[in-house]
Amino acid sequence: MPRPRAPQHPILLRAARMLDVDRGELVTPGELLVEGDRITAVAPETVPDDAVVVDLGDLTLIPGLMDMEVNLLLGGPDHRSPLNPVQDDAALRTLRSVANARRTLRAGFTTVRNLGLFVQTGGLLLDVALKKAIDFGWIEGPRIVPAGHAITPTGGHLDPTMFQAFAPHIMPLTVEEGIANGVAEIRHAVRYQIKHGAKVIKTCASNGVMSHTGPAGAQQYSNEELAAIVDEAHRAGLKVAAHCMGDLATRNAIEAGIDCIEHGSLATNETLDMMVENGTFLVATTYLADAMDVSHAAPELQAKAAEVFPQSRLTITRAIEKGVKVACGTDAPAIPHGRNAKELVALVDRGMTPLQAIRSATTVAADLIDADDRGRLEPGLLADIIAVPGDPLADITTTENVRFVMKGGQVFRNDTAPTED
Repeated sequence: MPRPRAPQHPILLRAARMLDVDRGELVTPGELLVEGDRITAVAPETVPDDAVVVDLGDLTLIPGLMDMEVNLLLGGPDHRSPLNPVQDDAALRTLRSVANARRTLRAGFTTVRNLGLFVQTGGLLLDVALKKAIDFGWIEGPRIVPAGHAITPTGGHLDPTMFQAFAPHIMPLTVEEGIANGVAEIRHAVRYQIKHGAKVIKTCASNGVMSHTGPAGAQQYSNEELAAIVDEAHRAGLKVAAHCMGDLATRNAIEAGIDCIEHGSLATNETLDMMVENGTFLVATTYLADAMDVSHAAPELQAKAAEVFPQSRLTITRAIEKGVKVACGTDAPAIPHGRNAKELVALVDRGMTPLQAIRSATTVAADLIDADDRGRLEPGLLADIIAVPGDPLADITTTENVRFVMKGGQVFRNDTAPTED
């Protein structure tokens, strides 16, 4: 349970405008009453006498944004060496995540899914530990939906020894750390993540752009193995997110009951129609196709990126046109932590309206994680509120310029506040 905070005064939050995400309209002016960690009134008619007024001036209030695919344990400061997987121990990696979590929160992203460790940890679920430290109030960061270790086969996309093509027996991972082959090991691996605090299960249904094993999009787990992952997760009430690029692998993942496809780069129209029919979510991570730096990758991986990225852009445009439930996700640190809003800009470039892009990071993301307590600025919901300049419905790039961040009624950033000389 979060550590109880000292009683605080109610807060009357004022700004020039406020976004009603459901109606797709700006409300003028924007006024929210916050008591404790909740919004208690919109445009309140009465305000408690002891309320503190926070006047943000010419800004627009919007719900805290959500990123449905990050890995806070990777990337960030001083992360230049390709040997990082064997240079960072679990303690250093966890400390690295503290900086990444703070940067993500200050960028206006108040909730994230941390989708899968794939490094040696001795079986520790570092993202669960990070979530607990944030919830206790020890450090600053977003609300985290942790996956623990990603479940992948030997040589699969998130087998870390595959990325650098390590020699045999270098940095072997255990079943508890996610390397699982066959139904029995898979059930063990999934149960271990659930036992120790995972709130979503991440797996790999196909290889990826940075995979040395197989052609682009090749399926890696068998259909029987995918079904076992889903069976274990769903019986525990957890959803499954699957890294998946290839069309056949995506179809088989949907048929296995996987809830969310990460990337979906090579999905055909027929497969996208299956996603609509089944209500399968897509976390597009489409900004990667514009900005991921593959210049230091092996030549064969650079060639794969040159093949896949243009197709991926077109796939996401078709997914948007067909009405697939697209949720915002960046795959940070594949793009740097703190630049998460670049994904919203890319989604608009692929064909979303700015309102649709904002919904992908608010109401759609909330639906994906089964959270009915956030994603809108309404009474009774969590006071996860950010503010940006201008009109985000006219210019989505305003979401890259966050000036104010509140999470759970606590202010973590306020660039409008006067500074002391």
